[in-house]
Amino acid sequence: MSSMQALIMPETNKTDVVEKPIPEPGPNDVIVKTTHALICTSDVHTVKGALPVEPGVTLGHEALGTVHAIGSAVEGFAVGQRVAVNAVTPCWHCRYCQSGYSSQCQGPLGGYQYTAQRDGNMSEYFIVPQAMANLAPIPESLSSEAAIYACDMLSTGFMGAEHCYMRLGDSAAVFAQGAVGLSATIGLSLLGAARIFAVESIPARQELARTYGATDIIDFSAGDPVEQILEATGGEGVDAAIEALGAPQTWEAAIRVTKAGGRTSNVGYHGEDPEPLQVPLDAFGLGMADKSIHSGLCPGGNDRMQRIFALLQTGRFDPTLMTTHTFSFDEVERAFWIMANKEEGVIKPLITF
Repeated sequence: MSSMQALIMPETNKTDVVEKPIPEPGPNDVIVKTTHALICTSDVHTVKGALPVEPGVTLGHEALGTVHAIGSAVEGFAVGQRVAVNAVTPCWHCRYCQSGYSSQCQGPLGGYQYTAQRDGNMSEYFIVPQAMANLAPIPESLSSEAAIYACDMLSTGFMGAEHCYMRLGDSAAVFAQGAVGLSATIGLSLLGAARIFAVESIPARQELARTYGATDIIDFSAGDPVEQILEATGGEGVDAAIEALGAPQTWEAAIRVTKAGGRTSNVGYHGEDPEPLQVPLDAFGLGMADKSIHSGLCPGGNDRMQRIFALLQTGRFDPTLMTTHTFSFDEVERAFWIMANKEEGVIKPLITF
């Protein structure tokens, strides 16, 4: 067999499943035979035209499977071994990588290669570049259904929480409880936040946020979330806020709810709205409120993945609760458009191969 099936974007606002050649590994690459994948809202943004990509590019950046072929310079992996790769696959050689900004490899957002710079991994086989640095073995005790969340959702959500620079007993707010926001809520809880405000209107997501450590649910459909959080904190606000939606309104709200000296962490994707994001000057103390804003893209790498696997193995939380739907790859287009239209209460659709 020399060909495989892959989910592609033939043009804006369209998807298709086509035959493509199974990739061959370069010296530093590994080819993975896919067993599980997740559909990400970032793929939806791409199909809508938010990210300029070549027509016919394969979508997807959350996948795992078993080793199929190994490049000549790669050591430490065996054919048939279960492995996973992060959504971000840096080179680990450039100055950005060596300076600690691996997600910005070779330049802004350059570590995000799947779909953006090469075929993604929503396909029966996919390539992992710089495999000795980017590919991670999955522990035998960890299910693939749980491990798949380390590829992007947990890595990104935890990054959002890490950029809040939490101290034990701090308070925080998370704007939106999709899969990344829920993962950020988990991250804040693990980092010792005493009070976590989850801003969400959908009851099922509210309940899941509580399961993952949220202490307070802020339903924005019941009133201004900024006013609700300020009232709940005696007008003081929170130590940190995470923007996990990618909308101007939640961006501004996250800045407004942080107290003086607070931190705003942005993990939301703002590529669909062409207007510049605004910083509310009153909430920013005219630039002198000692508030900081930190943006980021999930870091990649073998070490990052293994750290998340270690957390999963302890049973501290169960990411599979975010899996609302399961489809075979034969149904991947239907799954994609359910995700795109946010139908049937979807949070994350799991694709099995």
